[in-house]
Amino acid sequence: MDYIDKARRVIQLEIDELQALLERVGEPFERAVETLRATLESGRKIVVVGVGKSHNIGHKIAATLNSTGATSVVLNSQNALHGDLGVVADGDVVLALSYSGETEELLALLPALRRFEITVVTLCGAPDSTLARNSEIVLDSHVSREACPLNLAPTSSSTVMLALGDALAMVLLEARGFRQEDFAKLHPGGSLGRALLTKVSDIMRSGEALAKAAPGDTVRETLERMTVARTGAAVIAADDGTLAGIFTQGDFVRAAQRDPEALARPVGDLMTREPVTIPADRLAAEVVATLSQHRIDDLVVLDADGRPVGLVDSQDLSRLKLV
Repeated sequence: MDYIDKARRVIQLEIDELQALLERVGEPFERAVETLRATLESGRKIVVVGVGKSHNIGHKIAATLNSTGATSVVLNSQNALHGDLGVVADGDVVLALSYSGETEELLALLPALRRFEITVVTLCGAPDSTLARNSEIVLDSHVSREACPLNLAPTSSSTVMLALGDALAMVLLEARGFRQEDFAKLHPGGSLGRALLTKVSDIMRSGEALAKAAPGDTVRETLERMTVARTGAAVIAADDGTLAGIFTQGDFVRAAQRDPEALARPVGDLMTREPVTIPADRLAAEVVATLSQHRIDDLVVLDADGRPVGLVDSQDLSRLKLV
């Protein structure tokens, strides 16, 4: 038995179903996003409900919505009729998940839900089902077959439903103007939260930890300042305080290989001109992205007037638990 070929078959089947979903996303999706946006702006919430695998997918969708500021709760269909229906309020949107649209527990819950002034948005693989007919908006999540070799276990269908939920959450995020700063407020823990809440000025090397030199200083003098500051780079500033360049250990090694007298030369001759920079008031998360994008280890920090005030060393990011 070729396990790898079989695994690729499963993955390809799910890719094919996602491609089909991509091609049929249309006007009902737009209405769903606008409905969710209006609901949240009015101070109401999204109630996610499903049974079985759909219930599991519902938990993930609700978690994604909550993490992007879209208040959501998961309602257990069975417990709903025994008191949990109290989480539903007039003005809410119910996001109902059921591939068949004929799930008994959901259909039994519908009459109770309809006692509230709600809007039902359904993710369903059967647009003509009972659930779909009793919903204001239906997002078609049907698949031609499951990735299961028996065509029984929810695989392709659950993947499509999850992708559709992610699409709703991400488009809703943009429609609401949700920003990095908003995301940071909801994710204070872990490296992601720290990177989003921390400013560049909070993590940069400055004062005695910042090695600075003038273009006319020798390479030897510059290296001595780098040693004192325990850093792998020095910021080179012109006489008027503006940024002239950056000098790194890598610059020295390359220069020394070409010129045995490199230590006595002016550092301005060997520095990297127009280095990559970042404003001091930007989020630390941008440092991580910028260092990765430019494949560099050191980033010069500028103040509001464009003058160098600090340096961020990539090695500091691990120490500060930002990566």
